[in-house]
Amino acid sequence: MSEKIVQTAGRDQLGEFAPSFAHFNDDILFGEEWNSQSIDLKTRCMITVVALVSSGITDSSLIYHLQNAKAHGVTKEEIADVLTHIAFYVGWPKGWAAFKLAKEVWNETEKEETEKDKFQNTIFFPVGMPNNGFAQYFTGQSYLAPVSSEQVGIYNVTFEPGCRNNWHIHQADKGGGQILICVGGRGYYQEWGKEPVEMKPGDCINIPVGVKHWHGAAPDSWFAHLAIEVPAENGSNEWLEAVNDEQYGKLR
Repeated sequence: MSEKIVQTAGRDQLGEFAPSFAHFNDDILFGEEWNSQSIDLKTRCMITVVALVSSGITDSSLIYHLQNAKAHGVTKEEIADVLTHIAFYVGWPKGWAAFKLAKEVWNETEKEETEKDKFQNTIFFPVGMPNNGFAQYFTGQSYLAPVSSEQVGIYNVTFEPGCRNNWHIHQADKGGGQILICVGGRGYYQEWGKEPVEMKPGDCINIPVGVKHWHGAAPDSWFAHLAIEVPAENGSNEWLEAVNDEQYGKLR
């Protein structure tokens, strides 16, 4: 014999204020309809969730019925499939709202957002992968995301707070150099013998061939810039010493 559904919420919450409604809720809807044997209880739970989401109801009523569905055998995989399916018909925002509650009911906590994730949400270009190929020329962690590898090389370079590259020089027989365009956060560019230049989103730096310089994040901010390689004949980078802590420590 299947489990009998018993509901008292109507009388508990509305018994004195709306006794007829409480009667219909507790005795008719749950007392009779929910205990009908024509549809099994698990299926009835899923139908109810679908009806509520379709109506745009994502309050405590949906939470209760998601909990009820879980208690009567609906698995995480099943509810995910149900919500995905109905989202195509009832609307994507309703699906998103229902998924947020379902994850809580099925004890699927949100992945903790990292500082990198938070910064990624502030910029248009991808942060990319750890810049391991050039790690020896950086102090701190940087990331690299290719934007264009044809005609003109364009890369999004992201620096964690405090990260900077070594002093270096762009060399070329003809043409060459680099253009930096800040796309997020706050950082600095400095040429040898000159004061550092602060960079914020939208700022552009043109780096000529043969100029010793470095660039990187401010001590307290993530920083991302597009690095645009100017076409060159026999172009190369000459990597030099690191920006020492005394030099970097003067920045704000």
